Amino acid sequence: MFFHSVNLWNLAFYVFMVFLATLGLWDVFFGFEENKCSMSYMFEYPEYQKIELPKKLAKRYPAYELYLYGEGSYAEEHKILPLTGIPVLFLPGNAGSYKQVRSIGSIALRKAEDIDFKYHFDFFSVNFNEELVALYGGSLQKQTKFVHECIKTILKLYKGQEFAPKSVAIIGHSMGGLVARALLTLKNFKHDLINLLITQATPHVAPVMPLDRFITDFYTTVNNYWILNARHINLTTLSVAGGFRDYQVRSGLTFLPKLSHHTSALSVVSSAVPKTWVSTDHLSIVWCKQLQLTTVRAFFDLIDADTKQITQNSKKKLSVLNHHFIRHPSKHFEENPAIISDLTGTSMWVPVKVSKWTYVAYNESEKIYFTFPLENHRKIYTHVYCQSTMLDTNSWIFACINSTSILQDYPSLSHLVVYVPSVHGSKFVVDCEFFKKEKRYVQLPVTHLFSFGLSSRKVVLNTNGLYYNLELLNFGQIYQAFKINVVSKCSAVKEEITNIYRLHIPWSYEDSLTIAQAPSSTEISLKLHIAQPENDTHVALFKMYTSSDCRYEVTVKTSFSQILGQVVRFHGGALPAYVVSNILLAYRGQLYSLFSTGCCLEYAAMLDKEAKPYKVDPFVIIIKFLLGYKWFKELWDVLLLPELDAVILTSQSMCFPLISLILFLFGTCTAYWSGLLSSASVRLLSSLWLALKRPSELPKDIKMISPDLPFLTIVLIIVSWTTCGALAILLSYLYYVFKVVHLQASLTTFKNSQPVNPKHSRRSEKKSNHHKDSSIHHLRLSANDAEDSLRMHSTVINLLTWIVLLSMPSLIYWLKNLRYYFKLNPDPCKPLAFILIPTMAILGNTYTVSIKSSKLLKTTSQFPLPLAVGVIAFGSAHLYRLPCFVFIPLLLHALCNFM
Repeated sequence: MFFHSVNLWNLAFYVFMVFLATLGLWDVFFGFEENKCSMSYMFEYPEYQKIELPKKLAKRYPAYELYLYGEGSYAEEHKILPLTGIPVLFLPGNAGSYKQVRSIGSIALRKAEDIDFKYHFDFFSVNFNEELVALYGGSLQKQTKFVHECIKTILKLYKGQEFAPKSVAIIGHSMGGLVARALLTLKNFKHDLINLLITQATPHVAPVMPLDRFITDFYTTVNNYWILNARHINLTTLSVAGGFRDYQVRSGLTFLPKLSHHTSALSVVSSAVPKTWVSTDHLSIVWCKQLQLTTVRAFFDLIDADTKQITQNSKKKLSVLNHHFIRHPSKHFEENPAIISDLTGTSMWVPVKVSKWTYVAYNESEKIYFTFPLENHRKIYTHVYCQSTMLDTNSWIFACINSTSILQDYPSLSHLVVYVPSVHGSKFVVDCEFFKKEKRYVQLPVTHLFSFGLSSRKVVLNTNGLYYNLELLNFGQIYQAFKINVVSKCSAVKEEITNIYRLHIPWSYEDSLTIAQAPSSTEISLKLHIAQPENDTHVALFKMYTSSDCRYEVTVKTSFSQILGQVVRFHGGALPAYVVSNILLAYRGQLYSLFSTGCCLEYAAMLDKEAKPYKVDPFVIIIKFLLGYKWFKELWDVLLLPELDAVILTSQSMCFPLISLILFLFGTCTAYWSGLLSSASVRLLSSLWLALKRPSELPKDIKMISPDLPFLTIVLIIVSWTTCGALAILLSYLYYVFKVVHLQASLTTFKNSQPVNPKHSRRSEKKSNHHKDSSIHHLRLSANDAEDSLRMHSTVINLLTWIVLLSMPSLIYWLKNLRYYFKLNPDPCKPLAFILIPTMAILGNTYTVSIKSSKLLKTTSQFPLPLAVGVIAFGSAHLYRLPCFVFIPLLLHALCNFM
């Protein structure tokens, strides 16, 4: 029946949209590099020592705990407090475990052992009972206050020590990083209690899924505080994102706002971190060995030798973080590096006059200085490039100057010096070349967005160079996605040649590195986490570190599947709003057809007829345009209307061309298939009901309020008040579905009991209708009325399903914490439950025959359209608002029984 109401063209469209959605989802969940993180292992058995909290604190937060991490002898020694190290507090995120501290804690312990415990760190971790704070925001404030108490407790453990700390460093994973930032918003919190904050995969900009107002209010409070108090916040903060492997928190959400007064904040993607160069998923970011090694090195470089604690010097902290996470010169960190070096001794000095030079070092007995006179090269060339495979942390390239000049005065440089140390048993290669900039800096315009990969741009590099810099013109938007194919063709070489390709994004630290062996064909994905700012004139660069023995051919073309992946990645969270908008439009069509013709049409047919983007999008676009005028914005504010979601997305640089249209079409497709699933589920459940129970008949008398209905409603409202609103909503939903399944079973029984003679069927139908018309107070239900009612109920079930799905996170949170709290507080679903429970109870006993003559039906049929517009305008970035738009037409529908 459901398929019969859809023509083949529409069905083909719905199947095609499923195909496109599959491409996008595949790119998000599978279209990334393999996990290249090395696992971090513990050398001794990890132990978690529970720190005893004050009784009042433990009673106030029964579900939360504080632990100290240790291994082996260190764990045994520190069971006897007080402590003597440097405190670091780890905050787990959504559903995170306090045991996730073990990776960085173990690596820091090994580092301390290497320096004979001259300095060491004490790693503490908070047990948040693995709460789902990304889905339910009611406990975020509670977690923040508990962390404040933990910091004070930790510092008390060091009292009486010679170098007792006055502050702690915090590492926050996921939502734990946001909780750490929220500490500054507490009234009695002293900012100097935190000396450093490192967040890992923390969504700072906005919640991933805004499922309740507590989450969005928490974000608004934290971000507004940091913006308004930027001048006074002196907390050095580093945010590390996971890259494209992290599909739970996209990296664009992790970038801290760049405030003109807050210069102590850095944001970087793990693939751009030197000596890491890998993308991490949402969980592996806490155990990725490469990243944790970088973090531990930074921690030890941050120690002040005088206080034996993390330095209070903000400039040094930022300098250390820049050294390890942004631009690592392959040297140990030096606070005051020597600018001038005195190259003395009995070393060998070898002059080199050629423009291209290679030296292979193996078992060198003495160190060598190769000198390149610059006077002649400066006349012909503009740049010099050197590369070395030597893994040395000392300086190996110098520039000689005259005694009367300064180093910054480049024209005064007389020689370039390359240092090759004495090596025993190791082999490495040093290459240098001089070149003209215009020969190695090549412009490569990217293909158009709508070329769909059918066309490409190509550049051939034939200059035998070691380094090329391709400028990717017209590439700067998040909705762009390309595939770069690099083909290397080499002359006969005995050894394997390694090439490095680096995508450099100058307006954000989201570089990525690809290592390839030559000759080969290497395909590299090209897409962004952060769009290019409007006033930024930089160009994205594709840097190639190559071999002089090879020729290279670089091709770029649009990747349609990755564009769909970007749509899902950046806007997939708004899809429920567009699905609900489509269902509301179909619901409007059914109500209006019931008012105008007296019968309710199929859901699929109404979806095809009513769900048109031109009924919704133009209104949102016009409102967004008018909000650009001061008078309209003032009127908007006077009416106390919330900010338009489209304006919020624009401020976050998340505007795709035609994105609302694309999402609306995906919403139409999802609404269709969800309707099909709903209808099939009702039929299947009714079949099971008939198999388990004896056949039931159609109700002879329609009663809108059955004797048990008031009692059931009161019980569910009490459940909502005393436990959890989402639980009461779910029980009401199951009651409603039961009523619909029972009606479907009754209709099936009635049809099976009817004679095959169609004339007799029509006579009995007329007789039933005649009886129905002659009886005003006691309506009887015919088969046609039952079918109409089932069509309407099917649409209502679709709407109610989305309400239930959006309320599930708070129910799951309540169930998980039931042993600590019997009543959920605060409860985001309680106000909705008080209205929705009686509404669903009445709708479960509502039939189309009882409302088609209602005076309120016409008005009710007009409401879903403006509400469908409101869902897109105010619900796409605030999903918790969707139930508010849905229950209004449902309430009016229920009231049609009485008016």
